[in-house]
Amino acid sequence: MIELKNTTKSFGRFTALDKVDLKIEKGTAFGLLGSNGAGKSTILRLISGIYRPDSGEVLVDGEPVYDNAKIKERVFFINDETVQFSSFTLKQLKNYYKSYYSSFSEEIFENLRNKIHLPLDKKIGNFSKGMKRQAIMIIGLACRTDYLFLDEAFDGLDPTMRIIVKKMLVDAMIDRQLTTVISSHNLKEINEVCDTAALLHGGNIIFCREIDSVKSSIHKIQAVFGEDSDGKNRILTREEITQTGLEVLHYELSGSVHFIIAKGDDEMLRTALKPYSPKLFEIIPLSLEEIFIYELEVLGYDSSDITQ
Repeated sequence: MIELKNTTKSFGRFTALDKVDLKIEKGTAFGLLGSNGAGKSTILRLISGIYRPDSGEVLVDGEPVYDNAKIKERVFFINDETVQFSSFTLKQLKNYYKSYYSSFSEEIFENLRNKIHLPLDKKIGNFSKGMKRQAIMIIGLACRTDYLFLDEAFDGLDPTMRIIVKKMLVDAMIDRQLTTVISSHNLKEINEVCDTAALLHGGNIIFCREIDSVKSSIHKIQAVFGEDSDGKNRILTREEITQTGLEVLHYELSGSVHFIIAKGDDEMLRTALKPYSPKLFEIIPLSLEEIFIYELEVLGYDSSDITQ
């Protein structure tokens, strides 16, 4: 388990994280979402032991990670930059990390390398961006750590490269219950890989959710209700819909068609609005991005500032 307890980290006058509490369960594929400067990379560097928190605690399996060699051997951090490896060949880089990670597997390294045909003796500085990301990914997986942290893991990769990197990652998560923490500003990619996600903004966690539970608990309703005393289709106000017990995140009206974003499962939504004798009632699934945007609006945030 990874825990941040009341954790603050500042750089000069800039507060990157402000009294953050976060818990990441073992075996989880966890996504950190947010725009640039939200605090995603700072969290990854704290839980990797690169940064020391200014206050609060950063724990991996109950132990402080900073300056703790025993814990650091169980985590691997893949930065969004690989320029520091430019002078190494892939073979040299493998041997460098092998000297620090006693669990390093030559078999896993060779199996992955052979799948993507990376050259051993070519300098990594001469690799394409996709090849660089693949190189450090296979080394990270070959180190066989309990925890793998990736900063903008798929950023800048072409579609084919993204598929290859994601498959390597997912296979490792399934094979040995690897705990993975991935930062991204891309909701779609987090949705494809992760089972839990936290949204950060301005050094704070706005909310943290299990992705499946989010998808099953918020829906879009398209409805036309039965006739009122004048023989016309009844028009419900947002307040009237809220009075049924539904938590309404968004409401629009087009003619007599109501478009409602509300929390609740199918049965709850149908039961709440049944007394109004709907003539048309459709429940439409929302994408993860749509759900986050509506939740942000309810919390009073400008979603374009946070999710773009």
